[in-house]
Amino acid sequence: MLELRMYIDGKWITSISKEKREVKNPANGELLAVVADGTAEDAQYAISVARSTFNSGIWSQLPFKTRAKYLHKIANLLEEEADDLAMLETLNSGKMLLAAKTDVQNAIECFRYYASLITQSEGEIYNVGDSVQTIVIREPIGVCSLIVPWNFPLLMAAWQIAPALAAGNTFILKPSEVTPITAVKLFEIIEKAGVPAGVANLVMGAGSSVGSEMVENNLVDKVAFIGGTKTGQNIMRVAAEQTKKITLELGGKSPNIVFADNDIEIAVDNALFNLFFNSGQVCTAASRLLIEESIHDQFIERLIERAKKIVVGHGNKPTSEMGPLVSEAHMQKVLNYIEIGIQEGATLACGGNRIVANGFENGFFVEPTIFINTTPDMRIVQEEIFGPVLVVQKFKDEEEAITLANDTVFGLAGAVFCQDLEKAMRVVSKIKAGITWVNCYHVATVQAPWGGYKQSGVGRGLGVFGLDEFSEQKQVNISFKAKPVGWFSN
Repeated sequence: MLELRMYIDGKWITSISKEKREVKNPANGELLAVVADGTAEDAQYAISVARSTFNSGIWSQLPFKTRAKYLHKIANLLEEEADDLAMLETLNSGKMLLAAKTDVQNAIECFRYYASLITQSEGEIYNVGDSVQTIVIREPIGVCSLIVPWNFPLLMAAWQIAPALAAGNTFILKPSEVTPITAVKLFEIIEKAGVPAGVANLVMGAGSSVGSEMVENNLVDKVAFIGGTKTGQNIMRVAAEQTKKITLELGGKSPNIVFADNDIEIAVDNALFNLFFNSGQVCTAASRLLIEESIHDQFIERLIERAKKIVVGHGNKPTSEMGPLVSEAHMQKVLNYIEIGIQEGATLACGGNRIVANGFENGFFVEPTIFINTTPDMRIVQEEIFGPVLVVQKFKDEEEAITLANDTVFGLAGAVFCQDLEKAMRVVSKIKAGITWVNCYHVATVQAPWGGYKQSGVGRGLGVFGLDEFSEQKQVNISFKAKPVGWFSN
């Protein structure tokens, strides 16, 4: 069993309250770790340290190339410990080991990308005439509060930390209280890489105490949050009072549109992956499957047949294809939504139950679940479930497909499966979402922007866009020779 502490001002410390929280394996309920359970006072301390460290210039005023060396060092150390980190991620979150290994590699790539980005040509120069030039330079924002979710614990931390550090900020990270283990390990690596004390600070604890302080404290200049829409809206309200900068990546109810010209076997295979990957616990999961009416029945028959064959099991077993949900509380939320779907009149075509047989009784496993005969007004169609629950809708033509696709408050992601690429691109252009795919899904690159339309968020992560979110852009106007303006006559 691991005993894990918080990291503030370069020191590993317990909570001021001395309280601790248990962290369990969602596959079997076994105790994995006991971690320090922080309070608002711990967050206040971390924020004050981050503020004084930023003001000292020990990090914010470092040359870009020097900061890049630290980021490369973090990436190298992550690579050295990749296998151990992946196993810890699997044990803590329940995800497949192969997926966890991919997460670690993507985290490494993220640190290396931002290390390279900040050493490239930076800034813009405009000739405005009469011996005057305008220079646009990028400066760090200041103290950043980073609040990340439990579904991709290490990767989401990397997505926030790498650009925050690259831009020259100091920060406080709050991982989910459910999955803090790899965040602690990442901070061990940050310490080993030699990042100066006070630049990177880790506070663990509940959102209602630690998270609230990280948002409300007026020493914080920027809040970056990945999580549920309601929490994001609350953060936005609080931040507005201080005109505080925010980046929010929030919920989704993403459509996967399948037209009749597809190879059904390929489209079915993708539909399963697009939703049931990571047990549906993905912000961009294609939780709404829109099928053209002429192939609907044939498609559904094959979809159900294959969904029933998905191998549910522990993430560290090579034969497993889908793991448990992250916690008992989240499992109950998903099961409640399944019951809501039944009560609303949708047809439960597959799954719908907790799995408790054959050694699964202490885990948080739910069967791959499919609802058909749904209507747009149903809660299971409109609300984010964040689990292995797929809702199916059918459409008659392109226009109806687009209408259904956009008929939620969310706009994070969406996909079109269609052999007619001109048609596919036409439909994609009308989907109100920030991340879209054609004939594929879950493909992502660190260079491209990540974020949503509508109630799926504010701002963009990754790429140069992510660096901009952690930077201030300053305009500097330079005259090569001062001279009288001549505005006033005397």
